[in-house]
Amino acid sequence: MTGRSAPAVLPPSLRGWLGPIAALAALVVVVLGVRYAGDSGPGTVDARIWAAVDGMGSPWRHVALATDFLGEPVGAATLVVATVTGCLLLRRPRAAVLVVVGVSMTVGTATLLKSLVGRTIHGADNLSYPSGHTAFLTALALVVALLATGRLGLGRTAGTSLVLTVALVAGAAMGWAQVALGAHYPTDVLGGWCTALAVVPATAWLVDRMADRLVDRATDAGRREVG
Repeated sequence: MTGRSAPAVLPPSLRGWLGPIAALAALVVVVLGVRYAGDSGPGTVDARIWAAVDGMGSPWRHVALATDFLGEPVGAATLVVATVTGCLLLRRPRAAVLVVVGVSMTVGTATLLKSLVGRTIHGADNLSYPSGHTAFLTALALVVALLATGRLGLGRTAGTSLVLTVALVAGAAMGWAQVALGAHYPTDVLGGWCTALAVVPATAWLVDRMADRLVDRATDAGRREVG
């Protein structure tokens, strides 16, 4: 099911643009990580954005809490299972693999970076950079956007615009919730968004490459048996 008969999870039309974008995102993650390494307070930009969202009323707080739940274990697992199921129903096995591997790699990278950077919020035990919630939802949105691009047969410009727009909406929604609830600094959110943008395209390329190699080996083995 994961052979070349299965559509690529990273549409060929996007490879030329998503590569440089992923590299730029990785650079942003590194620069912010170095800038806020070992820090425990908001930067100038963080403070200004926090001031803008301060005083959020009760209805908006409920929205923020509901959005935050999507990044918690139960909410995240529900989203992943639903997305994998949808990919399989659409006969997109590589996309299903990418949901699991891409999201896991993104969250794992964010967790590793937290330990390396050591930025904290509300106490020494609360590592904050980058935002894992934002990285998770952005990664899942990226996979869905890549799937939609492939199914719709979008070209490079339209496909890249769709992928970036979906990623931006998902990242902004979760990022707003994290900042509004005081769980993360705005720069943590940016770091989480860029982490997903760096990891998912690279993982998608690897999924396609490994799937193609498996098919090549199976084909070669079949030819030897026939010969």
